[in-house]
Amino acid sequence: MNSLFSGLSLFQAAPANSTGSMISTVVMFGAVFAIFYFLIIRPQNKKQKEAQKMIAAIKKGDKVVTIGGIHGTVNSVKEKTVVVKVDDSSRLEFSKSAIASVEARGEESETPAVEDKKEASK
Repeated sequence: MNSLFSGLSLFQAAPANSTGSMISTVVMFGAVFAIFYFLIIRPQNKKQKEAQKMIAAIKKGDKVVTIGGIHGTVNSVKEKTVVVKVDDSSRLEFSKSAIASVEARGEESETPAVEDKKEASK
């Protein structure tokens, strides 16, 4: 009977050094968190700040594109909304957060090279 229990003791795990194991686990979690922060969280925060700056800088006359793909010119800016002139007779009111991108008033959609070719062909 005694030999049966002594045979079972061979299958027991050897006691591990719990302090060293715990430190390596904490270091590993810290490294994973640091990688996660620099690859995911930090770039997302940077994009969010740029989008907030862009929305805050919207002014009358800017050409904008909404998240729905509607292109138009800003007609008026309110506290939380923007009225976008889409056509001569249509104006739509959007939430400022619905603006995907802004093309400043001074920028033209056609490049100067295309305009020069049009003038040269006349």
